[in-house]
Amino acid sequence: MDVPIQKKKISTQKLLIGLGILAIVAFIIYVIMQTSGGSKLNVNKERISINTVSKNVFQENIPVNGIVLPITTIYLDALEGGRVEEKFVEDGAILKKGEPILRLSNTDLELSLINQETSVYNLLTQMQISQNAARQNTINRQNQFTDVENSLIEAKRVYDLNKRLYEKGAVGRMDYESSKNNYDYQKERMKLAKQVLSEDSISTKLEVNQAQSSYSRTQSALELMRKKVGDLVVKAPIDGQLTSLDAEIGQSITKGTRLGQVDVLSGYKVRVDIDEHYISRIYTGQIGTATLNNETYTLIIKKVFTQVNNGRFQVDMQFEGEVPEGIRRGQNLQIRVALSAEKEALLVAKGGFFQKTGGNWIFKVSDDGNSAYKVNIRLGSQNTEYYEVLEGLNPGDKVVTSSYDSYGETEELILK
Repeated sequence: MDVPIQKKKISTQKLLIGLGILAIVAFIIYVIMQTSGGSKLNVNKERISINTVSKNVFQENIPVNGIVLPITTIYLDALEGGRVEEKFVEDGAILKKGEPILRLSNTDLELSLINQETSVYNLLTQMQISQNAARQNTINRQNQFTDVENSLIEAKRVYDLNKRLYEKGAVGRMDYESSKNNYDYQKERMKLAKQVLSEDSISTKLEVNQAQSSYSRTQSALELMRKKVGDLVVKAPIDGQLTSLDAEIGQSITKGTRLGQVDVLSGYKVRVDIDEHYISRIYTGQIGTATLNNETYTLIIKKVFTQVNNGRFQVDMQFEGEVPEGIRRGQNLQIRVALSAEKEALLVAKGGFFQKTGGNWIFKVSDDGNSAYKVNIRLGSQNTEYYEVLEGLNPGDKVVTSSYDSYGETEELILK
């Protein structure tokens, strides 16, 4: 006889326990997958940038900003202080060298000039009086010398005559001795007269030289004073355009005040700010390029200012060859300064991925194009468009170069 078998019923409590165990297992598997790096993320291809790694000519460069300035600028400083009495031109005027710009007045300086002129004229008068006195004294000395010379000639004549007569016994010894003594006396007078005349000549020359030297110094001081008064008229130091003129009629200007500047219009230079990180790699003669009106122009570094302010230093660059048409003072230019020579290298386009990875890894697209996975790379130099790839990629590889900020710790991208 058959015995009926009763089906065992699963209790509700056991069912709930089983479902709880399955949920815990599923959670553990999910955590393991997340921590083991095998997470995936679906990504829309249209929302990311995919670029192909290529081998091409590469040159390391940095982007910098520059401002166009005149090739030469001469600053106008007030050489003397005073009150602005007259303006001959306005700001922006085209000037020729020596053309007056404005006139200052300075009563004290003008009075000093008058006093200096008076001193020179007084000194000149004293020199003339002294020279006349010296000339008259010289004439008197020469007259005295002539008298002594004549007396010597006469004494010699008498002495020679008495000597011959004395030898013949025609005159006495007393007359002979008297004429001899007189002759000797006149010879001594002649020596003394010559000495006095020579010393007088030397003294006169010395006085004249001293007077002329004093007059020359005073005259130089007068010319300097006249120049200082002349500097009250501010003139253009070179041909160019007057800019930044800061002076109004009636304004008091102190000595050394910056009044404006004159810009040479024969050419332009570009003053560029560069990060101090590159100061050891920047030198004169280095090349840069700028694009204006769809044309590329070459610039050369002519001067490097090594002083660093706020983490930046400056260089002056000039256009090589033709200057861009229509360029103006104050215009901003974007320039790429070359830091190395051209070479062949493996290149990957620059993108937002670098901020997340630091150039240590990148998402490489699979051969079928349906996914992208992490690969370790090593980057070298860079320019405004590309990074140089040293390791981890090959020509033709496709990589995701857009930002990775929303990917978290995802290991693989599923491309839809």
